[in-house]
Amino acid sequence: MNSMYQQLMQLPLFQGVSTEKITALVEKLPFHFLKFRSGEQIFAAGDSCTHIKFIVSGQVKLEQAFSHLRITFCQTLASPHVLAAEYLFGKETTYPYTAIANGPCGILQLRKSDYIQMVNTDKVFLFNILNYLSSGSQRGVSSLQDIKDGTVIERLAMMVDSLALPGAFDIEFHYKQKDFCVLLGTQRTTFIASLDKLSDMDIIDYDTNVLRILDARRLTDLLNH
Repeated sequence: MNSMYQQLMQLPLFQGVSTEKITALVEKLPFHFLKFRSGEQIFAAGDSCTHIKFIVSGQVKLEQAFSHLRITFCQTLASPHVLAAEYLFGKETTYPYTAIANGPCGILQLRKSDYIQMVNTDKVFLFNILNYLSSGSQRGVSSLQDIKDGTVIERLAMMVDSLALPGAFDIEFHYKQKDFCVLLGTQRTTFIASLDKLSDMDIIDYDTNVLRILDARRLTDLLNH
């Protein structure tokens, strides 16, 4: 039981809450701990976000397809991490990506109504979720302000900055070259030249169908130069 409490206290949105408070909540609210096998789907893009979900063990791969384009953005998150909490509230409450267990993993989930009840028990929970939502919203606005009249490299950096979640790794685009050129608004020769430049800088690696982000921080730092 102690290990379960320790897991909860490490999770985003639970940090700063006392052990006594968490103990009382576990006894009162229906926390569900779910196990997934490698490759098993946790939820699909378009599913309703009715529960708040946390990765408590292992890793989860997220796959986000671009509408009308043969492009999929992939990233991986490891425990402890919250999954898509920003889609629990607001106008859009369906998942934008599919989540798949990347090896065996454990998920803690709590119904939206129970999570709201939990937030009302302690201001720390409220501040945690407000900080989480605000950070995500401010990150996107900052990226759009920085891009201005962007080059292909800057447009790619903006996309990664907007799509990649804090703590994400194994960041990749799976694509058809023609569609990626359409997305970035460029010609194939300029697209390849830009990727070659980033590859020479050891920021990305790519082939005809996959673009791997080796250093997301260095890529997004290019927006500030």
